Amino acid sequence: DDMMTFIKNDIVVFGAGVFLFIILTLWFVFRSLLWVFVPLLSCFFSVLIMIGFLGLVGWKVTVISSNFIALMLILTMAMNIHMSVRYLQYRKENPDISNNEAILWTSEKMFWPILYTVLTTICAFLSLIFSGIKPIIDFGWMMTVGLVVSMSITFTLLPSILNILSDKNFNYRDQKKSKITSFLSQVAQKNTKIIFGSAILVAVVSIVGISKLEVENSFINYFDKKTEIYKGMKLIDEELGGTTPLDVILKFPKKEKSNDADDDWEDDDKDDSKYWFTRNKIDKITQVHDYLDNLDAVGKVISFASMVRVAEDLSGGQKLQGLEMGVLYTKIPDSIRKEIIDPYISIESNEARIGLRILDSKEDLRRNDLIKKINKDLKEKIGLKPEEFKLAGVLILFNNLLQSLFKSQILTLGVVMAGITLMFLILFRNLTLSFIGVVPNFMAAFLILGIIGLLEIPLDMMTITI
Repeated sequence: DDMMTFIKNDIVVFGAGVFLFIILTLWFVFRSLLWVFVPLLSCFFSVLIMIGFLGLVGWKVTVISSNFIALMLILTMAMNIHMSVRYLQYRKENPDISNNEAILWTSEKMFWPILYTVLTTICAFLSLIFSGIKPIIDFGWMMTVGLVVSMSITFTLLPSILNILSDKNFNYRDQKKSKITSFLSQVAQKNTKIIFGSAILVAVVSIVGISKLEVENSFINYFDKKTEIYKGMKLIDEELGGTTPLDVILKFPKKEKSNDADDDWEDDDKDDSKYWFTRNKIDKITQVHDYLDNLDAVGKVISFASMVRVAEDLSGGQKLQGLEMGVLYTKIPDSIRKEIIDPYISIESNEARIGLRILDSKEDLRRNDLIKKINKDLKEKIGLKPEEFKLAGVLILFNNLLQSLFKSQILTLGVVMAGITLMFLILFRNLTLSFIGVVPNFMAAFLILGIIGLLEIPLDMMTITI
């Protein structure tokens, strides 16, 4: 419930922040209230239509896809600025041309560049569908639909608004040369060797950074330390035995009969459950229980061994044998058995479950390494065969999710780059220009990944979308 409240607040706060940023950007570009209002109107209607569409088709917004509003505002603004600036430039250069002709010329001139911009961006967002994780797949499709909506608005609403504006409003603050682009142009022409050297350095830094990438994150770290969610989870971790559940399932190779069960009892009672309990099984459960209990990252551990120890304490510390445990099991009322024994023992499946909770707030916790360590130690230290145990639970699901993110998203970068190269090839009709066009995209994406790796920022469902 707190998560849903956070998402709603984020949509409002992040959306408002982007809205203010857009207003400042438009004022910086145009220095005119009218030209702040015109692109804003397009942004507003794009988001409104998209939200309406999501509501109509019943598409749920998650903590990941809630970013679509901010991204749509930014991408729609970019398209509208391109269109508006080109229109104003053309009107200034051709003062005698009619408004209708200027709008038609601008729309024709800008359609293909904006179309390819939209297609390449769609190509990038569609790469998210390879993740195999529904919220991320939905986000990819949402942004794809959102971009189509934004482009449609840019080429319908914006020309319509321009058509009803009077000629006196077409003032454009012309600037013959941009100081920034002029400076960069000179640097590019005079320092070719330095630029290529820097590119090689960037590539090396990217490779080093990418090799250090981790897909490690904890649920608690998604929230600020001041929030109630963080404080609550921290308290559960420190005082109540941990948060993230992990189960170790022990599978016994074959049913054993208790050594101390006599033939008469076997004849009198055919209930197999009595014969399931043996000292060997309990010792094995106890050994694994104690091993898990001694791990730093593990909080509370509960298993059938916990119940046996309570019973042994009550009997003066004497070890219970198979016969005694079998009798005890059959004499316990069903209601109590379902509460304290059945969650940890499955006689039908010949399995025992050891439930533990991980201390999620430990700063040095590495979930994948912990899972690998438990798997290794159960084989090497405890002496279990691979078929005699299995790890399960929320920790395994969360870790598998992060690992699949890493594989799907990093490996599909090549597919995205190939898609962008194809777009450039169609646009430029020239293979050399296409490769030149894709290199900055390629270097930027890998440098960002490299920086994330060097700064030890873990990849997760949020950061992977970058």
